[in-house]
Amino acid sequence: MIMSAGLGTRLGKITQSIPKVLVDINGKTLLQHAVEYCCRHGFGDIIVNVHYMADMVEEEVNRLTGMGFKISISDERELLLENGGGLYKARHFFDNNPFLVYNADIVTDLDLSRLLKCHLENNALATLAVRRRPGSRFLLVDDKGVLRGWRNISTGEEILKAESDEGLSLMGFSSVQIVEPEIFKFMREGIYSVVDLYLNLAETGRIFTLTFDEGYWFNVGTPENLENVRSFLKSSRTTW
Repeated sequence: MIMSAGLGTRLGKITQSIPKVLVDINGKTLLQHAVEYCCRHGFGDIIVNVHYMADMVEEEVNRLTGMGFKISISDERELLLENGGGLYKARHFFDNNPFLVYNADIVTDLDLSRLLKCHLENNALATLAVRRRPGSRFLLVDDKGVLRGWRNISTGEEILKAESDEGLSLMGFSSVQIVEPEIFKFMREGIYSVVDLYLNLAETGRIFTLTFDEGYWFNVGTPENLENVRSFLKSSRTTW
């Protein structure tokens, strides 16, 4: 599932006329880049959720479908559900196999086969790609890669699912995850984030992480980041 329903408010004037997933990155929409990235790694049957300027996103989905990509739509026009509620709404789409959940505004060269391998080896309920990077909100992860909590270092707010925070590392969630369909047993309808869901399930010991510090990772959330992504991909001549 490619999460594509966000408002993109941090992009300012850019998203007053187009949704964030239709922003151009060197000749292709952000959504097309995301679809191609997922397909290259074997995740070729895709569902995209839509809310903000949904008709425009659907037009792009139709264009990509015409190019040969297999894409379905989960309609959130009436109510934006965040990534937790949005995933639950689309639960009918998935079969009994692990699946990928990927935020459309992420640009990375993370090897998704590594993430899937880690997930299967640990018999995980979900496996989150994480990264040591600047920020204020972090996941707390033990030395085995198991999720143990969350901390906002700006406000001091903390959710701890272990006896203490000793030995726990602060990791930034990369908004890329492999999930078991079993997860839906623990979900509900509503508006909530997947991070809240994972923290609720942290005590099971089955929410794992994979640290990915090499390569590149961008969040196309601001005009500055957008320009950084365009420049980086153009100068590096990388395929993403």
